[in-house]
Amino acid sequence: MHKILVILLCVFLAVPARAASLINDTETERVLTELITPLADAADIPAGRLRVHIINSNEFNAFVMGGEDVYVYTGLLTQIKSPDALQAVVAHELGHTLGGHMAQMADRMSAEMTRTMLIQALGIGLMAVGGDPSLGAGVLAGSSGVAQQSMLAFTRDEERIADDMGLKLMIRAKLNPNGFIDVFEQMSHMTGALESRINPNRINHPLTAERLSNVRAQIDKMDASYTPSNAPTAAQRAEYELVRAKLVGYLDSAENVAIMYPNSDTSDAALYARAIAHMQMGNLDTARDGTMTLISRNPENPYFYELLGDIEYQLGHYDDSVNAYEQSLKLTDNAPQIETALALVLTERNAPGDRDRAIALCKRSLLSAPAPMTYWVLARAYGDDGRADWARAEYYHMMGREKQTREYARRAQKSLQPGTPEYIKAGDLLE
Repeated sequence: MHKILVILLCVFLAVPARAASLINDTETERVLTELITPLADAADIPAGRLRVHIINSNEFNAFVMGGEDVYVYTGLLTQIKSPDALQAVVAHELGHTLGGHMAQMADRMSAEMTRTMLIQALGIGLMAVGGDPSLGAGVLAGSSGVAQQSMLAFTRDEERIADDMGLKLMIRAKLNPNGFIDVFEQMSHMTGALESRINPNRINHPLTAERLSNVRAQIDKMDASYTPSNAPTAAQRAEYELVRAKLVGYLDSAENVAIMYPNSDTSDAALYARAIAHMQMGNLDTARDGTMTLISRNPENPYFYELLGDIEYQLGHYDDSVNAYEQSLKLTDNAPQIETALALVLTERNAPGDRDRAIALCKRSLLSAPAPMTYWVLARAYGDDGRADWARAEYYHMMGREKQTREYARRAQKSLQPGTPEYIKAGDLLE
């Protein structure tokens, strides 16, 4: 999909940072959703309501918004080696939600900000009446520190509670609680030397060693008969390894890919990472060979055909690319990103019927996952049709570019028949 993404990059250069950092990938989202579904069930979140979002950042982080939207950083996915550990991270974040910490934090922030503003107003007043300027400055600095210390202490307590609630959630979900130990041991390796020099009152999380000790103590007290019957299966672990390899192949340097997945490693994950890295470097024949090996080993894996479709597209083999994407879609369902990729290849090939097929694919993709990229491809598929202006207006609307949104919405209304769906939607964008 690299070449397709390169083409799309030309129109995404002006994306705001918050939008540009999100990655849409059917395989990654599906694998992660399947892994965290037991946690959603244990937390009484209705089926299908927990949504996974991938943030392109090297940070070792994740968070939950609104109790149903899980945001996972690529840095976390590429560094955490076991799905059990990933489940522990998500369980911890859900622990914040179940504990009502988001609302409590908002209230706490409001109270502390009010308190700080009052103290700072006193500081400004002292300086304003001609008192010692250094006194006022000292009050300002001190008040900010008091508020910060109070907020940090409050957050540390929340983190401890979230660890406890997350561990209970893992147990309720019948998952492997040792995932928490895996996470904290890895964090300890990453931050141990640094934390040894940090004042624990100046950070918002408890020290990793303390968290690891607490979790171990709780696990040691568990009933010896406990069985993690919902722990990831061998197949799920293999899928997680493939997702990690995919992200490394796309996002990391070729040098790091070679270190993490040397040629001596003949696993599917290693082949996947190397094939993607070769594609990124333009070594398309080598990338194709590796992908064909993966397909020969795993003829039912839709995502290897997705990769093949991208490579064939870059080689200029439009027919082969279409065939690969079609096979990918046959092997999976509800794959809006793959549908959009196929639609783009069809518009490029432009054989009889291709544009109609591309339009149908984009419309289906938009029903399940509205995305600016899909509107952009839909506009290309429409060509000179007035509906293309409406699709571009929708694209710019999702990108947050109001001027272009209104410009193309007005153009659409000038060329479209009043009363048609696209005419009405263009009008909605002008309101």
